[in-house]
Amino acid sequence: MNGRGGYFPNWTLKKEGRIMPDERLPLGQTFVIGLQHVIAMFGATVLGPILMGFDPNVSILFSGISTLIFFVAVGGRVPSYLGSSFAFIGPVLVATGATVGVANPNIGVALGGIVAAGILYALVGVVVMLVGYRWIERLMPPVLTGAIVAAIGLVLAPIAIASASGTSAGNPDGSALARWISILTVAAVGAVAVYGPGLSRRLPILIGGALSYVVYLVLANGMGLGAPIDFTRVGEAAWLGLPHFTSPVFTTSAMTLIMPVVLILVAENLGHIKAVGAMTGRNLDPYLGRAFIGDGLATILSGFFGGTGMTTYAENMGVMAVTRIFSTLIFVVAAVIAILLGFSPKFGALIQTIPVPVLGGLSIVVFGLIAATAGRIWVENAVDFSNPRNLITVGVALVLGAGNFKLTIGNFTLDGIGTATIGAIILYHVLNGAEARAERAR
Repeated sequence: MNGRGGYFPNWTLKKEGRIMPDERLPLGQTFVIGLQHVIAMFGATVLGPILMGFDPNVSILFSGISTLIFFVAVGGRVPSYLGSSFAFIGPVLVATGATVGVANPNIGVALGGIVAAGILYALVGVVVMLVGYRWIERLMPPVLTGAIVAAIGLVLAPIAIASASGTSAGNPDGSALARWISILTVAAVGAVAVYGPGLSRRLPILIGGALSYVVYLVLANGMGLGAPIDFTRVGEAAWLGLPHFTSPVFTTSAMTLIMPVVLILVAENLGHIKAVGAMTGRNLDPYLGRAFIGDGLATILSGFFGGTGMTTYAENMGVMAVTRIFSTLIFVVAAVIAILLGFSPKFGALIQTIPVPVLGGLSIVVFGLIAATAGRIWVENAVDFSNPRNLITVGVALVLGAGNFKLTIGNFTLDGIGTATIGAIILYHVLNGAEARAERAR
């Protein structure tokens, strides 16, 4: 597997310069860099479950476990950290009818869909190991990947605005404080991302959210301008203990709605591994199938206990790009730290005190970035929008997603994300076939 006769690399010690995946730093430096990767993944890994109404402690715990599963699956050859996937947020919220930032009343149904998606994801990995990955690029060229990603972001937009406005069943008009705090959160995240010094630019969600949290605390708890943050549960929670596990409930409607997310996870993971390969100067394509299987198994296990779907994290890729440290042992340390945090109920109770307006502002940024990622995909891959096939496919997908177009088939209903995903794939290939026949006729 590694050219040295073993499944895992023989990590060689290196104390300075560029550290490759099969090299390692001294123990102290390894711990510090591993902790830095925990900080890098923390904001997004915690935000995902909070927005879906999941227990963030469970997701933190399983982000560590998932990273170890991935590490074993790829034989310690691909440096990556796995955390909560934002691609699941839209389908989960729609499938469960949950409200952003509120405990999900139908979490079991969502978990059933997440487990089903993980099984499909692992099966894709098996196919890739058997026949290669080129078929993925043919099934989902960049124009389609971008269209699906944009549709997911647009479906989430109304959810983000409702949360940012502080609206609820008892308060349909929301509040001015909620809106201003949400705007402040967006501004803080943007300022940190653009103007923050050094590695702080890699942590805009964490730092921007913390700044807004403090402002809300002063205005609400200190000046009485809003609902105060209640720290009672934080004081009562134990420092160590088991998180709240939940079992999945399998329903056809939820599984059908959530499983198309696999298309995004495959494209995302494919791009991440190719990016890491480019940074390290190594061909990691032979590990793609195993990476998909590892990610799929991680998602299955996480879903069976109440965690979110998992994916490789671009945030940690950014840290690797800055530090030029790619040792895979770093991620073992980061995973162990995350697992320890997952077993702290007090830590989880503190996370739960994040005000809804702050979550709303973070949602605007995150959901907007999901939609905007489509533009980057199209630009980087030089998608030709003068071609009617591309233009029509993208336009239809965006409207189906933004309008949350639902289609009932038999006993289940496809939501906007499902109709946009499946509809875009079918429409693109139908138009592609028609275009090919027209070319031959000429």
